[in-house]
Amino acid sequence: MAIRQISVFLENRPGMLDAMTGVLAEAGIDIRALSLAETKDFGIVRMIVDDVYETTTVLKENGYVNSLTPVIAVLIPDEVGGLHTVLETLTIAQVNVEYMYASLAGKKEDKAYMIFRVGETERAENALRRAGFEIADQDMIELM
Repeated sequence: MAIRQISVFLENRPGMLDAMTGVLAEAGIDIRALSLAETKDFGIVRMIVDDVYETTTVLKENGYVNSLTPVIAVLIPDEVGGLHTVLETLTIAQVNVEYMYASLAGKKEDKAYMIFRVGETERAENALRRAGFEIADQDMIELM
């Protein structure tokens, strides 16, 4: 089952990312994974957090425009070619990867999750599970 990623739109100027993460820190939100993409004027912060509802509420209350997107978190084997085998599985299933970024699997584990935004979430999840990959659900992310 897909997890929920929060995307926040920020002006691309000094202090904006700091201000947003400060709001989240003050609210006790734990960011599990984060990616920042930018253009000349704006940036998009994509993040996985421990409490989606609380985070979106806090962001909205503080004037941050945000949205939710379904993504897949796949446990990547810590071996040469580990990411390649995941991507190969998605290619065989005819699933396009729109973007991806990484997150540690937990504070005490030597593993990582790769977060994927794909064109067909259900098809990707089914193919990855059939190939033996572990996919995180929202509860697992909240407990990481």
